[in-house]
Amino acid sequence: MQPIAIHAAFDSGNIETRRISGAQAWLELRPDPGNAFKQWFHFGISGAHGRELVLKIGDLNNSAYPAGWPGYHAAVTEDRLHWNRATSSFDANEDGGTLTIRYTPSGDLAWFAYFAPFSLERHMELVARSAAAKGVGHRVLGHSLDGRPIDCLELGEGEKHVWLFARQHPGESMAEWWMEGALAKLTDHSDPVARALRKAVRFHIVPNCNPDGSFRGHLRTNAVGTNLNREWDNPTPEQSPEVLAIRNAMDETGVHFAIDVHGDEAIPHVFLAGFEGMAGLQPHQQAGFDRYSALLDAQTPDFQTRHGYPITPAGRGNPAMATNQLAARYGCVSMTLEMPFKDHDDLPDPVQGWSAERSSQLGRSCLDALYRWLKES
Repeated sequence: MQPIAIHAAFDSGNIETRRISGAQAWLELRPDPGNAFKQWFHFGISGAHGRELVLKIGDLNNSAYPAGWPGYHAAVTEDRLHWNRATSSFDANEDGGTLTIRYTPSGDLAWFAYFAPFSLERHMELVARSAAAKGVGHRVLGHSLDGRPIDCLELGEGEKHVWLFARQHPGESMAEWWMEGALAKLTDHSDPVARALRKAVRFHIVPNCNPDGSFRGHLRTNAVGTNLNREWDNPTPEQSPEVLAIRNAMDETGVHFAIDVHGDEAIPHVFLAGFEGMAGLQPHQQAGFDRYSALLDAQTPDFQTRHGYPITPAGRGNPAMATNQLAARYGCVSMTLEMPFKDHDDLPDPVQGWSAERSSQLGRSCLDALYRWLKES
């Protein structure tokens, strides 16, 4: 029987093949430019019908987040539409740290990924569909280093400006699934919460801040290896034109409320991170953050407040990070929303783990909480 074939020469593809023997393969991740980060993978397999695949991804002790592998199960699909989880195990002592994925496809083809991908084609469809909805405008804030547009969708009639932006870190594809859910809600004219939100605020929505890294299969960086979420204090046309374009647009409008949408490799929970370490904050900012967190906790069991990042001590906040920069620059309530690559331990799903579908639903829930937050402001 012929050995399986492995390929990753497609949108967001990432894997390097060491060797193949029958239905087993020994693999390695391709790092972002500069070898600073590697964790994302996305590859396809052919010739797999009726065979138990044993896929070993090695050298993971040198990945960006080694703590992300224990308890993690790879995403798998056979139809490119529905993504479930394949049984996976991690051994830190095997081949420099190895994730072993076991899966028996029902057909000849299967695809595996770190999380359900959100392709550039799907991004363009999302932008086109949303821009075609009544009352929605579109503008290009700038261009990436590879020349891709930084799309911004704008809607709403209020005087308060709300910015929602995602995928500064391109491998965190759940962030754009969140955007798909949020935009579906906001453009639904039969949804009373969406109608009230559009009346109350002006939305500025950037579904993908890093289209180059997304297409190239990077984890955290753009085309030249820049981590965009460390550029907000001094973005440049040479290293971070994506951030420069977005921040310039924010300077034009001001910011009242902002969510920067991300995924976390290690923590199996949905949580928020704030701006507590920044100097010169106003009392209403922390109060507003805490109130939104409480409202979201009451809105959905997919969010919680017990687990998350340690609070940064006062005066130690990094102004190069978006949430910190926006809070200091505009005096707004800003936050980083984190979703897991693993399952959500508070409400686990053994079939899909944390999924594209739950990310989309969380986008809707976050807007429901925002409605209540604005109503109480």
